[in-house]
Amino acid sequence: MKPRCARWGTQSTFRQRIILDAREERAYCLIRPSKLRLDMSTPPDGLPLPLRYWAIATLALGVTMAVMDSAIANVALPTIARDLHTNAAFSIWIVNGYQLAITISLLPLSSLGDIIGYRRVYLAGLLLFTLASLGCALSDSLVTLALARVLQGFGAAGIMSVNTALVRTIYPHRMLGRGIGINAVVVAVAAVAGPTIASGILSLARWPWLFAVNVPIGIAAVAIGLRALPRAARAPHSFDIAGAALSAATFGLLIGSIDAAGHGERAGLLLAELAVTAICGVFLVLRELTRSSPMLPVDLLRIPIFSLSVGTSICSFVAQMLALVSLPFLLQNEFGYSAVHIGLLITPWPLATGVMAPIAGRLSDKYPAGILGGMGLAVFAAGLLSLAFLPMRPDFFDVAWRMALAGAGFGLFQSPNNRAMIGAAPRERSGGASGMLGTARLLGQTIGAALVASLFGRVPHHATTIALFIAAGFAIAGACVSALRLVERPASLPADRVVTSD
Repeated sequence: MKPRCARWGTQSTFRQRIILDAREERAYCLIRPSKLRLDMSTPPDGLPLPLRYWAIATLALGVTMAVMDSAIANVALPTIARDLHTNAAFSIWIVNGYQLAITISLLPLSSLGDIIGYRRVYLAGLLLFTLASLGCALSDSLVTLALARVLQGFGAAGIMSVNTALVRTIYPHRMLGRGIGINAVVVAVAAVAGPTIASGILSLARWPWLFAVNVPIGIAAVAIGLRALPRAARAPHSFDIAGAALSAATFGLLIGSIDAAGHGERAGLLLAELAVTAICGVFLVLRELTRSSPMLPVDLLRIPIFSLSVGTSICSFVAQMLALVSLPFLLQNEFGYSAVHIGLLITPWPLATGVMAPIAGRLSDKYPAGILGGMGLAVFAAGLLSLAFLPMRPDFFDVAWRMALAGAGFGLFQSPNNRAMIGAAPRERSGGASGMLGTARLLGQTIGAALVASLFGRVPHHATTIALFIAAGFAIAGACVSALRLVERPASLPADRVVTSD
């Protein structure tokens, strides 16, 4: 039994941590020698008002640009390809370069945030994203545009890798669920607004303006962030360059292999990619197991609540991507809706998510994520099944309420799950947890998109309906995984208050 600690020492060469057991309200003192710096500017439990509002505004602006830019590029791809006199196959790199850069750098940048501070990584990512947006706007060839998009992807990874970790430092612990819920609303609104904004800009101006609009927004976000974002205590370990290279290779090859499988790549080449991916992955895991603060958070994956939340997240995003990619084909090919009508019919999904996410965030501060997440994914599955059983000639209301049901279920799940994931990690490992949150989302979305592509290649006439049934299956599986968190005792809950001294 560890000795109980009544109060903290102020001048010592020891690192002191309180691990809070939420069930028994007990505090223990774990003491081990180290030389971890104390940043006196870090508030003990969130930022005071109104500084908190300015910090939230900085995060909202950055995440909005990063999420929206992916959707904007997808909408504008045919126009860009025509103006730059290139074919569709090569123009895909405008999208793929952005996604690949995020994939390979998400975990390394989250680890870097633990070492040099989340504020620095976020602001550096925001600045790079802004400058790369200017580069995209000034590009006059596919090569320069693709390179600028890769840089933009690295900037977006800097924003997304530590975004949730910053939410944890901005909000008081009792309001963490509320903060994560607001963050989910921003993502949902950005996702639904992206195509609309892109269409509006393209109707008035040429495609470079799609990227140019990021420049003044990015400058404003950097200016606000320099004054408002909090500084946090930094971890004492150095950056693992070899681990970063292995992580980039493993996840880059994994995402590429999944995408290639969905698009019917030759079996021999696909098996070779998977073999190289497995080799890199084995070396990465073996290396990370020996480190006290691993880049691939194997230490956090040993925490049952964290690993179950990761599994739940992957299942949910597979289901979401299966539905959102296949539904436009169902609405257009089966029911004859136009592109404009399809946009309007899908809109209730993210709107319902945006309404439900902050409510679920508040509830997650009081009720277990296992219950809320399970209920949310059950509602999500019901919405997906209702979409699979649409009538032969559905009207607008028939589609809209089903979309809203699926979106509301996803919103009820997302905020509590994200709160459980980030809250299960010790505060000094918030960067690793934030990076894993983004990696789980990206992995789930890639698997979902690959499954849709595979279905369209093999059963084109029934692909959309089958995709919705598979999506509902993943949602139900996620609900079951979420329920497992109810039987897991949180034996190692987060260190929500860390006091360090030199």
